Amino acid sequence: MPQTTPSLRLLHFADAHIDIANYGKHDPETGLPVRVMDFLRSLDEIVDAAIKEAVDLVLFAGDAYKDRNPQPTFQREWGQRIMRLSQAGIPTILLVGNHDMAPATGRAHTMQEFHTLAVPHIHLADDFCVLGPDTLGIPAQVVAIPWASRSKLMRFSDMAGKDVADVYLLMEEILAGWLDDQLNALDPTLPTILLAHTSVQGAQYGSERTVMLGQELTLSGSIVRDKRLDYVALGHIHKHQDFNAGRQPPVIYPGSIERIDFGEAREEKGYVLAEVRKRHTDWRFCPLPTRQFIDLSIELDDAENFMADIMRQLPPAGRVQDAICRVRLSYPHDWETLLDETAIYNHFAGALSIQIQKLRDLNRRTRLGDTVGLETLTPTEMLALYWQTQALDQAETEALQTLAKELLGTSP
Repeated sequence: MPQTTPSLRLLHFADAHIDIANYGKHDPETGLPVRVMDFLRSLDEIVDAAIKEAVDLVLFAGDAYKDRNPQPTFQREWGQRIMRLSQAGIPTILLVGNHDMAPATGRAHTMQEFHTLAVPHIHLADDFCVLGPDTLGIPAQVVAIPWASRSKLMRFSDMAGKDVADVYLLMEEILAGWLDDQLNALDPTLPTILLAHTSVQGAQYGSERTVMLGQELTLSGSIVRDKRLDYVALGHIHKHQDFNAGRQPPVIYPGSIERIDFGEAREEKGYVLAEVRKRHTDWRFCPLPTRQFIDLSIELDDAENFMADIMRQLPPAGRVQDAICRVRLSYPHDWETLLDETAIYNHFAGALSIQIQKLRDLNRRTRLGDTVGLETLTPTEMLALYWQTQALDQAETEALQTLAKELLGTSP
């Protein structure tokens, strides 16, 4: 009988950042920030999916928290959910990302306790390593590359005296050489996975920027597209993308599990389920029910209908319920008195958060009409035209005009 090719089902997620608490308030029942609860709900969905789908392996591609010093409360919440995977007997690899790693060599990172306590089925990848069937208990081999700092790679080569650009090029060469050695030594009959927290040249950041060579270690596409690999599970970039679209191996950033800020307002968030076989992998992106972000930009060009124009362009109040909202208003600086912020805040009363950003343009001139010959007008006549653009009533206009004439020393 022909031998069947080993296969495995895996769940891949990354960039949890569960302690990000921007926008909103605290939940009165748990005492946790509402936004932290959003991230934890997404994490719960992921753990539930791993158990329900009975996956063979869970891959977390780094960045559990927003920084290297999470509060104990947030570590507790992360630990409770990872322990569910342990109790379900699902092999889980936790990769250390740049937000998890202590800046000084020798210091503990944010997920150190899983190694210290030897939690069953939870495997910590805080250094370059290969985890195979003997470790994982499944027919698979995973090459793990955590966030590669200069200090981590300096043990392989002397980088002293080199400029920054040369250092990053050397780091890439070292990492590519190390990966090539590992792939050559692996069992060619078993599914092979690369798990890495890194940037890839040409990938798109979510809310940050396009990846720029020289800013950090950035791997070339040829490294991650190596045909000896059957799936590449990446973390670090918050925007979901397949860097090798339509081809093998899939090179996947699942993206962050919740929207971080308005730069990600239109991005779908989720995780990946994949069926990995030797030389062929099928995968699908699974969206998460994340909180809605609404980002509006309104440019005003009519003083007479200033507030009416703003209110007309706002979404219905029902649509903004529990959403995180931002309204950016662009108008000439001298129209500031026309703005009724209270009316806007009242419209967004049901939102979780509302920000009003006022982009007052000092260089933008009030429109006086194309037919006005300004050079023929006296200062008081020009002021009379200006008052007309300010949506003032007749009594206010006359009072201001009288005061202006007194200040200018002209006849009332």
